[in-house]
Amino acid sequence: MSNKKKRVVLSVAAALAVTAVVAGCATETKEKTTGETQKPAKRGAITATIYDRGNIPSSEGTIENNKITKWINEAGPTDVKFVPVPRSQSEQKLNTLFASGGAPDLILEYAPQIKNPLIDQKQLRPIDDMIEKYSVEYKALMQKYPALKKAGTGADGKLYQFGRINETIPQRGLFIRTDWLKKLNLQPPKTTEELYQIAKAFTEQDPDGNGKKDTYGIAMSYNSGAILDEMFGVTYPGFIVQNNELVHGWDNIKAVTEFKRKLYSEGLVDKDYLNDKNGSKAKQDFLNGKIGIYMEQFNVPFVFYNDFYLNLKKNVPDAEITVIPYPKTPVGQFNSIFVNPIQMTAVVNSQAKDPEAVMKYVDFASSEKFMKTMYYGFEGVHSKSEANKCTQITDMDKWKTEFNFGAGDFGMLASPTLAGKCYFGTEKLDAKDATQNQVKTMFELNSTFVNFDLPVAGPTHAEQMPQLPKELQLILTNTTKQVGVGEGDIWVKSILTANYTPEQAKQDAIAAWEKAGGKQVDDWYKNFYAKDRDKIILTKDIYDIFKQQRAVQGK
Repeated sequence: MSNKKKRVVLSVAAALAVTAVVAGCATETKEKTTGETQKPAKRGAITATIYDRGNIPSSEGTIENNKITKWINEAGPTDVKFVPVPRSQSEQKLNTLFASGGAPDLILEYAPQIKNPLIDQKQLRPIDDMIEKYSVEYKALMQKYPALKKAGTGADGKLYQFGRINETIPQRGLFIRTDWLKKLNLQPPKTTEELYQIAKAFTEQDPDGNGKKDTYGIAMSYNSGAILDEMFGVTYPGFIVQNNELVHGWDNIKAVTEFKRKLYSEGLVDKDYLNDKNGSKAKQDFLNGKIGIYMEQFNVPFVFYNDFYLNLKKNVPDAEITVIPYPKTPVGQFNSIFVNPIQMTAVVNSQAKDPEAVMKYVDFASSEKFMKTMYYGFEGVHSKSEANKCTQITDMDKWKTEFNFGAGDFGMLASPTLAGKCYFGTEKLDAKDATQNQVKTMFELNSTFVNFDLPVAGPTHAEQMPQLPKELQLILTNTTKQVGVGEGDIWVKSILTANYTPEQAKQDAIAAWEKAGGKQVDDWYKNFYAKDRDKIILTKDIYDIFKQQRAVQGK
């Protein structure tokens, strides 16, 4: 994008006039309670984690010291020292910090398989009393959305996790080069066999017309590989609903392994895909016009527009892409997984010395003021607000430089859609801008693909899976690297090794799983689903929330 200032005009519904007035009154009240207009008697100091994705522009300093962290410390009620945690190695980093006694007071983390063992080890603090004694914002949020308590409660019945309410939409996108389809006279795939045939054509029939065999049909590293798993109905921890029972999805894992093996053995994917640990090479190959089928996160259209679509159009101006539904597989057809609508994102170190200061920061990070700043940047610098209108970003390039790298991670406790229609994802894209409108159209199209008669991978979002007893969690954790869906060593060996079939891999994986005591995990999940599944948020609940949020938007 040029340096020309971009103006994003956001639509306004008449109903939002009422919302804006209510929100304005609420904000005034909140400022009084969070100390904006009343000096607090005590200003505590805490430490908190922040994901380090290695993407902060050099002009902005470091992930722990930049314009966002300075604003948090100036505008918030608590002094916060941020501790960076590598996004792709958060489990290792947090385990090291807890083992050394140096873990921060507040841990911002999505993965339940990282947080649950910490709860079992009593490394984390129950937060019921903190909320009761010190909270205003978060207490009100819990009263409005009791599901936050349901999702944040541990197996011992105590509340351990803070969370947020998200816009729930299909989280993934399956993208395909439509200009290549047209050139080779092909139709979008409806089955994985057709997906394979198209990937083969994209690899072997010179779709970019440069006279060289230098294209890959499909991406298979990192997110693309995980999305292939989900396309076949499996995601961590590898369990599926079958005949109204929760069972281990061995057949699904075997099926996706067969598909990956075929792509790999015929050279339709990058042979070095396993070393592309964060998917950056596949991303660059796609953006440089060398991959025809690509799968990626597609839950924040503004991020996809900035990080993917603009760069693709800049590098390959004639490239045309669209998003398509997941094709039917030999083990069934599935919807994309959804953004977790009730997402637990923060826990508190049991050694935190100032719980009141932690709670005040959580209240601030849950506030509309915090959310709006992460979403739109600083008023008068990056954006402009007017009465009865949605806030407008007035300097998109400046916002991208100064906020895009970390707004989502610093905002892990923010619940944007609660502030009204202006905060739904597509509202940040301008339909009058042709390029933005193309992404906006694909984003809307992706939601229309949802078929409520189809399942998603697993019984619910992976973050909503019930907490295993610690001895069973240990079995699951210790065997994941060997037999887990995705990059379990046994399955990867079958993809890479000509004489080691997926059927043999399945037999070996089951044997290794049972030797480690995995049948106890199978039985526990099966019994939980049969007797206690109403205690967790299931896919049907996520579908209901999706429908409700679409209705709010008039869709």
